[in-house]
Amino acid sequence: MSNLMPSIIIFNKPFQVLSQFTSDDAKSTLSQYINKASFYPAGRLDYDSEGLLLLTDDGALQHLIASPLHKMPKTYLVQVEGLLDKEAIRQLQDGIKLKDGLTQPALAKVVTDFDPLPRTPPIRERKNIPTSWLELTITEGKNRQVRRMTAAVGFPTLRLIRTQIGPYSVSDIALGHWQEKEIDPQLALELKKFEENRSKQNKRRPSSAHSRSDNSSNNVRSKHKVSHGQRKKAGQTRTKPASRAR
Repeated sequence: MSNLMPSIIIFNKPFQVLSQFTSDDAKSTLSQYINKASFYPAGRLDYDSEGLLLLTDDGALQHLIASPLHKMPKTYLVQVEGLLDKEAIRQLQDGIKLKDGLTQPALAKVVTDFDPLPRTPPIRERKNIPTSWLELTITEGKNRQVRRMTAAVGFPTLRLIRTQIGPYSVSDIALGHWQEKEIDPQLALELKKFEENRSKQNKRRPSSAHSRSDNSSNNVRSKHKVSHGQRKKAGQTRTKPASRAR
């Protein structure tokens, strides 16, 4: 790792913004909000989700944050259809069986004192069906995991806001705005360990040139290797020496 400490951009992503800088269609992208060169998203946040998205100028840090092996906790505020009950909360805490496996235990609780900013466009609410808010913290990153978890316990997600990843939060960042900070000391330590382990793994691997040399030698040996049957057959076809006249 270089002597320069990597930086983190903490972005409060609005609804219907892609977690990338370019798009093949007319969808909004990060380029409309962030004009900082050489920064790329560490992980992703769905187009129809809001809240915290981290970006970094360091490739190793980007991989570390996005890696499911790192298990950095992510906290979400989730508006669901219906009034959450104790059984649904218990299931979310214990783990939900999804098509791609059982989710890890999570932190889950009903939130009643949350006053969210209005969304544009607003959510689609059905008459006579109340909604409720859930705070959910997970350590995984399955595709659309939070939405699938709440649906599995009978409470479809209407709105999803990510509020925190590890030590980083959008509590003091306005929607559509961002802040640049040096990485957290604990994350810097984990990044150092990550790069040391990666360096050790690279040293254990043979170089590509050495591998090609070994393969080339094996190919040469295989070309000149003759089976016992081939040698025997070759011996039978040799011309016998002519007998001398007596």
